[in-house]
Amino acid sequence: MTNLKKIGLTALAGSLVATSAFAGAMSVSGTAKMSYTGKAGNEDTAEQGNRFGLQKSMSFIGSGELDNGNTITITHVMSGAAIRSSSILTYDMGDMGSLTYHDTSAALGIHKIDDMMPTADEEIWNGIGGSPVGRVSGPGTGFNYTYSAMDGVRVDVGYSPKSMANGADDGATAGIGAFKSSQSIAIQYTGIEGANIFAGTGDKGISASAESDVDTYGFTYAMGPITIGAQQSETDATAANSDLEKTAYGIAFAVNDNLSISYGASETELDGSSTDQELSGFSIGYSMGGITLKAHANEGENVANTAATEHEHTEIAVSFAF
Repeated sequence: MTNLKKIGLTALAGSLVATSAFAGAMSVSGTAKMSYTGKAGNEDTAEQGNRFGLQKSMSFIGSGELDNGNTITITHVMSGAAIRSSSILTYDMGDMGSLTYHDTSAALGIHKIDDMMPTADEEIWNGIGGSPVGRVSGPGTGFNYTYSAMDGVRVDVGYSPKSMANGADDGATAGIGAFKSSQSIAIQYTGIEGANIFAGTGDKGISASAESDVDTYGFTYAMGPITIGAQQSETDATAANSDLEKTAYGIAFAVNDNLSISYGASETELDGSSTDQELSGFSIGYSMGGITLKAHANEGENVANTAATEHEHTEIAVSFAF
């Protein structure tokens, strides 16, 4: 019996030594946002129902360090009334950058800089119905490689293989109703104090047999409490009279460490159309530790380059982080 005990203790000690090389940790965080929303213009109806809403999400994050010093992180997010979920797997290689796979709702490549205009709350297109056009965003499922070089250069390369609206977590239906693959690159330079100069280009799959060329470039610049920005985006589609050119600008003012206000506007031209989409919006945000109060008022004219299509969206919200 004594020998058996020694063998058992020795095996247990060896097991502890073997597993100690992988240092892992698990954390849970969450957010909640209660809002009041109003709409007007062509979206206005006699009965809009309950204008109060409560959004919530919980994130489960597990990470561990490998023997070579690299880190693997898995993030699982649950959100929405229907308990929608998304997962992110990240392999951090230190100075060599990081490779991430998102199974849904991701910003890949050029999507990371699709709208960089300064704002105290949401973007000026938030809540505007009718699918306002002009953004260079891409699919939300796929890979993104991030490399942060010296002297303030960051590179994001995104790839979405045959993206689709509703993919399976095991890829079993990846070939059913899929779009063409999308690939893009985004570069940001922050080597000048207060400035962020950025540009991106790529191809976006829009159907099983067609794609669009997307490009964007712009800058933001902070001067004390004031941040300004301007951005130009272009989408070249294969179909006739489908090319888009969007010009956007924004300005934000930090009243103090807790309070900020902003204004932004954009104009999108459609090839072959004399009707331009025009969006604008005001935002305000105030933070108190884990509680944030925000509001925005956005409006759009000729939304989706359709004449006399006017939308307005106003939201007041309080958010909690825990």
